[in-house]
Amino acid sequence: MSGRGPRRIERRNARFQQWQALLANRTKRTRSGEMLVQGVRPITQAIAHGHEIRTLLSDGRENPSRWARELLAAPPCPVVELAPELMAELGERSDGAPELLAVVAMPADDLGRITTGQAPVVVVFDRPTGPGNIGSLARSVDALGGAALIVTGHAADPWDPAAIRASTGSVFAVPVLRAASHREVLEWLETRRAAGEAWSVVGLDEAGGHELADVDLAGPTLLVVGNETVGMSAGWREACDTIAEIPMGGSASSLNASVAGSLALYEVSRQRRRGR
Repeated sequence: MSGRGPRRIERRNARFQQWQALLANRTKRTRSGEMLVQGVRPITQAIAHGHEIRTLLSDGRENPSRWARELLAAPPCPVVELAPELMAELGERSDGAPELLAVVAMPADDLGRITTGQAPVVVVFDRPTGPGNIGSLARSVDALGGAALIVTGHAADPWDPAAIRASTGSVFAVPVLRAASHREVLEWLETRRAAGEAWSVVGLDEAGGHELADVDLAGPTLLVVGNETVGMSAGWREACDTIAEIPMGGSASSLNASVAGSLALYEVSRQRRRGR
């Protein structure tokens, strides 16, 4: 930081508009390689897990919280103060300005970021349409010991503010990666199998024919969750070693995709705790 302290922006200018575009314009996020992160826990998680923080935005209040005060005392990047009404707009808040927001660099979509020791479970979310579902599933991957979440195909953006909020910052705690199709993931999987890792590919489907609890999930597992409406693509369905279903009662015809993925992650955790 400069010894002159943070710069202050009082009214909308070109820089403010660039940050504003990160909220709703996926193309702008992709071109800039940046996202706007809202909320105490997501910002804390991004910093704690080593993500590149490019700018901290502050509302410049006189009596910040202890969290904000400590962060501003030794910031990881330049700090810019914004007028409270501008912070409220970027924070998408109607109840006043947030203390801090963060402009964070997008991590690389490199499957090499996945740690493959200790029989990992990697979750694939194929062509999800809802960013909130991506965030919710990322939160479950984090909470239930998953190694990574891979979003494949034409899909919602995991760096959409709605996905980040739904994850409560878990998109920064575990590798969240994007792949153009199933092919890139299967190529990576073949390199892991060639290295002697006995991976299995398990897809979830409401009429899979095998109850999930009867499937051996003790080894390295690629768990495939399909699109919320149409399920897995033909490519993923063909790649599966097993297609499993989660038994349901009641009148519901299907489970929310992120809920199904979360239940499957719990079953993986249950089997491994009990040694099947």
